[in-house]
Amino acid sequence: MAVAEAEKSKFLVHLAEFKKIVGDAYVFTDEESLDHYAHDETENLHFLPDIVIKPRTAAEISSIMKICNANRIPVTPRGAGTGLSGGALPQLGGVLISFERMNSILEIDERNLQVTVEPGVITEVLQNAVKEKGLFYPPDPSSRGSCFIGGNIAENSGGPKAVKYGVVKDYVLNLEVVLANGEIMWTGANVLKNSTGYNLTQLMVGSEGILGLVTKIVLKLLPHPKHDLLMLVPFKDLEKAGEAVSAIFRAGFTPSALELVEIDALKIVSSFVDSSVVPVTDETAAHLIIEVDGNHPDALMNEIEAIAELLTQYDCGEVFFADDAQQKAELWKLRRRTAEAVKLAGYTIEEDTVVPRAELPALIKGVKELGKQYDFKAVCYGHAGDGNLHIRIRKEGSIYSLNNPEVIPALKALFALVKSLGGTISGEHGIGLIQKEYMDVVFKPGDIEIMRAIKKAFDPNNILNSGKIFDL
Repeated sequence: MAVAEAEKSKFLVHLAEFKKIVGDAYVFTDEESLDHYAHDETENLHFLPDIVIKPRTAAEISSIMKICNANRIPVTPRGAGTGLSGGALPQLGGVLISFERMNSILEIDERNLQVTVEPGVITEVLQNAVKEKGLFYPPDPSSRGSCFIGGNIAENSGGPKAVKYGVVKDYVLNLEVVLANGEIMWTGANVLKNSTGYNLTQLMVGSEGILGLVTKIVLKLLPHPKHDLLMLVPFKDLEKAGEAVSAIFRAGFTPSALELVEIDALKIVSSFVDSSVVPVTDETAAHLIIEVDGNHPDALMNEIEAIAELLTQYDCGEVFFADDAQQKAELWKLRRRTAEAVKLAGYTIEEDTVVPRAELPALIKGVKELGKQYDFKAVCYGHAGDGNLHIRIRKEGSIYSLNNPEVIPALKALFALVKSLGGTISGEHGIGLIQKEYMDVVFKPGDIEIMRAIKKAFDPNNILNSGKIFDL
């Protein structure tokens, strides 16, 4: 028997035990089911699990983990499958645990402005539920209509509103976690301040499921702002658009969103969604989407008009103000579907670089120069307000970057540029499988050894999402 077949047989021996824990209907080994969970939105990668299990409770996950830990069975946690770094791909086979049945909003605590949810709740569903009570959960990744809160925790997601309101880590108060050995723990307390021992809550956020399986989440909420205004600003020069971003903050303004989309990406997504809301001309190199929000309409109008006046110093074109909710929704639809559109157009390799916002012009210029040097085309878009630029790459003959010698030198050069500008290699998508090759660009060997030691303390048998971020 081949080694792979022997390993698979070892996993399948425990099928009856898994079915006893969660029920026959929630354990899958058929080809169609396995194939569904073999990929996410990361490039064109495909890895089959051996077993898919859909538990409903932390207690069920605890029992599953005890079996897997005792028998050294690899376990991959899986949310909605919207990830872009391969963090939920079962590249070692074994058991894939899907959280899609753990999808309840358990409590909205209006007195303390908190909400307790399970990891399978869709981000936009949560946002809408708390908005009905006048409350606000700001993190809003582009996939918010389909991604799970648990996945957002794993990757420390951000989105357009991170520029004013922060990312997921800024809202997580407490987590219930199942450890690799099946033990269940709470990482902190449902309080706004906590100086009691190590901050295990924040350690879990962004750890990509390699330390534990999050089964309940307590989030901080804010009062929902009553008004917002949105404008679109075209620029003739991409670097000028980058310079304008820093200028807005230096002038004392803090938009609730500040997004950049360069013209090539905008042409692709406008065609993809059949929209003409944004004028696309050969004279335009990029657009900034700028939003302000708050509770006082007159103050917001003064603020957005002052920002528009400031931008005239950076060779911008005619400013377009969204007049109503429909126009706002149309603009945000274009921005949120940009990644999907450019991927289908052949820009399959996405990098998630982040630099200090004043360095955006240097990063944009550097990306274009590297494209010429390494023979690739790139489109840039993303959260310019916090320096987080998504770079989509199209290189003939290369639809993926993982272990691809045709692409690796170009990405090493890109990440070296990012590091030289004071940035790092991922702002919100995580490291997963495809970025771990480049961790040594931004960390010394000793730094990575500390991370490995933490992983070993939580998961001595290295079964939990093994091979993500770094190898042991």
